[in-house]
Amino acid sequence: MQTKTVLNADEVKKAITRISHEIYERHHDLKRLALIGIRTGGAILAKRFQAQIETMTGQKIPLGLLDITLYRDDLSEVGPQPDIGKTEIDFDVSGKTIILIDDVLYTGRTIRSALDAIIDFGRPTCIQLAVFVDRGHREFPIKPDFVGKNIPTAPEEQVVVKLQETDKIDEVVVMTQKDVTS
Repeated sequence: MQTKTVLNADEVKKAITRISHEIYERHHDLKRLALIGIRTGGAILAKRFQAQIETMTGQKIPLGLLDITLYRDDLSEVGPQPDIGKTEIDFDVSGKTIILIDDVLYTGRTIRSALDAIIDFGRPTCIQLAVFVDRGHREFPIKPDFVGKNIPTAPEEQVVVKLQETDKIDEVVVMTQKDVTS
């Protein structure tokens, strides 16, 4: 397996700061704004965006954490007992602009599942998408509103966003299966 670092810790921090500023620039009325992070990586990033925006503005934006396991279109392939995380959305999404946050955007299937889940909580005015890495290869017509980094990849490559909270390091790597032939 070959691994290439595409963002180091400093670059991860800068991207979080930039996305947070972009969200604030588009949404000065923070009273109508809420962040929802998709577990696991998106939830961690959502907490960081919330903290960064609070540092900039002095206002704390509502934050929700979303598990999309039961909304997946491949649930039968996951196994007989999928690992279901906890969804924590303790505010009314109706009438709010929701910034949905995930770490890596690939086919769009996770985002489609998340949209279904959010709608079960109410009717937001608008849902926008913030992703840390957009790697392409969409299977659904989904386009992010906020992007940390576009990383063109091959389908056989894997993009891994490592975060301090779970991996003890902030970095983004692309992993490629090494082709071994005799």
